[in-house]
Order: sequence, then C-alpha cells, then structure tokens
Amino acid sequence: MAKSVAVSVSGKGGVGKTAITSLLLRALVKNGRGSILAVDADPATNLPETLGVKVDRTVGMVANELRSRIAKGDLPPGAAKKDMLEAGVFGAIVEGERFDLLAMGRTEGEGCYCYVNSLLTEILDTISSNYEIVLMDMEAGLEHLSRRTDRDLETLLIVTDPSKMGLNTARRIKELADEVHIKIARALLVGNAFPAEMEDELREYASRINVEYCGTIPYDPEIAKYNIRGIPLLELPDTSQAARKVEEMAVRMGLFT
Repeated sequence: MAKSVAVSVSGKGGVGKTAITSLLLRALVKNGRGSILAVDADPATNLPETLGVKVDRTVGMVANELRSRIAKGDLPPGAAKKDMLEAGVFGAIVEGERFDLLAMGRTEGEGCYCYVNSLLTEILDTISSNYEIVLMDMEAGLEHLSRRTDRDLETLLIVTDPSKMGLNTARRIKELADEVHIKIARALLVGNAFPAEMEDELREYASRINVEYCGTIPYDPEIAKYNIRGIPLLELPDTSQAARKVEEMAVRMGLFT
C-alpha cells in the first residue's frame, strides 16, 4: 500500500476545527475517497458526536489501564507490553462502512510513562499505514505540536476565525512546527466564519506567515442547527454553503480531483 496521506487540522480553541474536520470527512466520503481513518486527538472528544459515532473506549483508556498495571506490578510474567497495548488500541478503533474512527481521549496518572508513550507512537504509526487518508482533529493551541504528536505530515491545515487571537495562534503554530522540525509537505491557512470582505486581508496574512492561502468558509446556520439537534454533519445537504466551500478546499488540497 502507498504511504498514507496525513492531514492535521489545527488552530486556536473555538475556531471550528472539529466542524471543518467533519466537513472534510464528508467531502472525502462523498467522493469515494477511502480507506479513511478519522482521529480525534482532542481530549474533549467532540468529533465522534459531530459524526454520529458512538465511542466506548479511547486510546487514553487503554494506555491508562496498562500504566496502572505496570505501576502495580500486575502483569503476567513475560507479558509483552507492546502486544497488550497494540491489541487494546486496535480494539478501540470504531469500524464503519465509510470510515473508521479512533479517539485518543485523556491520559491520567502521575510518574514517567515514557516507555508506554513511545510504544503508542509506534503503534499509531502502524495503524495509520493501513489507511489511504488519516484525518486528524487536533487539540486546541500548540500542545500537540510541542509534543510532536503530528510527527511528519502531508498537510497541516491551520484554522483561524476573524480575530487577532486566532491569527496570532495560526502564526505561532507555523513557527513552532518549523522549530520542532516537523516535516510538512503543505501548510495551509483557512478562515472559518470569515466575512467575504476580509478575504484579501487573510490572503495577505497567509503570505506573511509563509503558508498557503486555502480560502474562507462563511458562517453557515445549518451547522449550528445540526449541532444543537445532534444531527451528524455528514448529513448536511449539498446546499450547505460551508460544506460546498470545504469540498472545494479538499480539491485544492489534492485530496481528490
């Protein structure tokens, strides 16, 4: 199998990363682009709800259980920790007809668990290699970049809203990605809920921070309606302005033709 394409959706909290991740997945599914793994890397674990997927176990739960057993000395003699962790992570994948979903969740506890974290990184790389596209909804801010959660990426999609804080966070994300030497084929900036008359300003800002300009998404009341009613965003009609814009962006990103 060819190397999987990894797309990470990042940005300040509240700019709409989860909604845009959901709409990107909608575009991929609609255009028959599979196999796809959606990863909710935000501890808040909101992506499953916007996709209408029930998650019983997260990677965090699996890791916490293993860490607890290691700390208590409660492992069978000769037990292969990697095999146990790998089985647990694979068991946490929710398999669907159109895409699979893996929620990272929260990790807890005190002490150094570097060994378990190292195993997790290796296991997640193995899982990702089984899919054509890995679409990641990252946690708010810069924490995931400073911990190298993204590792090497095909595309880093940075989302901002029309605010100084959102733009500043977008700039810092790009700077930090460069500082920690994450290999990124393309870094793009997208404006969410942006007024059309501000598009030129955002395009200029993208050039200033050395990322590609990917466009703006208008405020779409349909998204708010679907969210408050608990309807998966995958079911948005083609008349949705936001869904149409994200599909156009997916084409520009080269995710399908």
